[in-house]
Amino acid sequence: MTQTRHLLDRFLSVFVATLMATLVLDVLWQVFTRFILGNPSSWTEELARYLMIWVGLIGAAYAAGRRMHLSVDLLPNALSGNRATTLRIVIESFVLLFAVTALFAGGIRLVWVMLTLGQTSASLQLPLGYVYLAVPLSGLFIAWYAILDLVDEIKNLKNGNR
Repeated sequence: MTQTRHLLDRFLSVFVATLMATLVLDVLWQVFTRFILGNPSSWTEELARYLMIWVGLIGAAYAAGRRMHLSVDLLPNALSGNRATTLRIVIESFVLLFAVTALFAGGIRLVWVMLTLGQTSASLQLPLGYVYLAVPLSGLFIAWYAILDLVDEIKNLKNGNR
């Protein structure tokens, strides 16, 4: 399981870094064309917006997998042993449920609706379904991480660790 986590971590970190680098170049081009050339590029603002969506959602999945996300740890830190492990199992179960229902299933529906309606972006003429594809992908990644964490916590509960 740790090799799977490592491969997914590596893929997501490179992917998010690539998206961020593209976003920086896009914004630099926008600034250059606006202030140096005096003729702002028409597509860079829209691309920056869509890249930001992808960075935010895929970056959130990466943060969730690395357990770097915002969390309230007052109760888990107050517990120890099997109680703390059981609470972590409950929390990861809710994370999995949210990732599968809201992000993945809801995201798939959103992408399907956008592609069915044929809506495209104003400047890039990009189908909006592709933009919103980041929602179900992030849900899939978060769900996968939650499953890996659940397996680890269940092993810990069976072994009486922590």
